[in-house]
Amino acid sequence: MEFLNVIAAAIAAFAFGAGWYMSMSRPWIAAAEIAVDANGRPQGNGSAMPFVVGLVAMVLVAGMMRHLLGASGVTTVGGGAIAGFGVGAFLITPWVAMNYAFAMRKPSLTVIDGVNSVVGCTIMGAVLNAF
Repeated sequence: MEFLNVIAAAIAAFAFGAGWYMSMSRPWIAAAEIAVDANGRPQGNGSAMPFVVGLVAMVLVAGMMRHLLGASGVTTVGGGAIAGFGVGAFLITPWVAMNYAFAMRKPSLTVIDGVNSVVGCTIMGAVLNAF
């Protein structure tokens, strides 16, 4: 059953990210300085690969978070949410911010992606302990 919890948590966080990036698509494209076509969509081949990588990454993060929650004795939904918030806010987002700083990316990109990391991990932690 733990495997199903990990999958459910990964899908929940991925779903939040899908909604978040749909609502933030224009600011994200501007912050990422991605070339767009005449319709305002990112140029490229429209590959599904970024979505596959994203979903696999969510499963890996959820799996590790499941391990961390179990090893630290966090068993409540609220405790899972708080731990997830901490992972997103104090592990993932600072690392992304460092990478973006060295890549000379706009700070707004860190903010947009940071919200996804923090909220997504908060959701993950809650879902992992909900079952």
